[in-house]
Amino acid sequence: MEKANAARCPWCLGSARYRDYHDREWGVPARDPAHLFEMLILEGAQAGLSWSTILNKRENYRRAFHGFDPERMARYNARSIGRLLADPGIVRNRLKVEAAVGNARAWLDLCGREGDVAAFLWQFVNGRPVVNRWRAMEEVPVTTPAAEAMSRALKRAGFRFVGPTICYAYMQSVGMVNDHLVSCYRHAELAGAAAG
Repeated sequence: MEKANAARCPWCLGSARYRDYHDREWGVPARDPAHLFEMLILEGAQAGLSWSTILNKRENYRRAFHGFDPERMARYNARSIGRLLADPGIVRNRLKVEAAVGNARAWLDLCGREGDVAAFLWQFVNGRPVVNRWRAMEEVPVTTPAAEAMSRALKRAGFRFVGPTICYAYMQSVGMVNDHLVSCYRHAELAGAAAG
């Protein structure tokens, strides 16, 4: 998948970890509930920060949040939150930590209500990736009507840190939208997979 001299989206060129995330994960359609939940928590943690900050702390998040196991996270109590707030490996923001725990509970409720949580999330793009054709980073939106609809639905379901901008970043990360620039080698690869 990785191509040494291939053209890439300019946002990923700052580090090898960023480039690897771009090449292997960003924009790849994901329907695995465990991955969808992890990315929802991480995108919420990113609010107001750079994605590289969260990406660099991702393994620490996985450790601190017990592999993003929503059932275990939903049982976290005040002592658990205190442990997380003392962990230098994650973003120690009380609102974000408490939101992650609340979002685990909301996730389990959503799974109980909807059954197929992936189908629930993918409904906002009619079940198929939206393939955009941006030529410059300035063209890529920060939100869309679909992200706004997802945000409203998740807020109604009890989620926090799921504003429209966070939801759009989430949709990009889990491949609901292909926002690789057309000049990026991943755009054509993912567009071809979406059409197949």
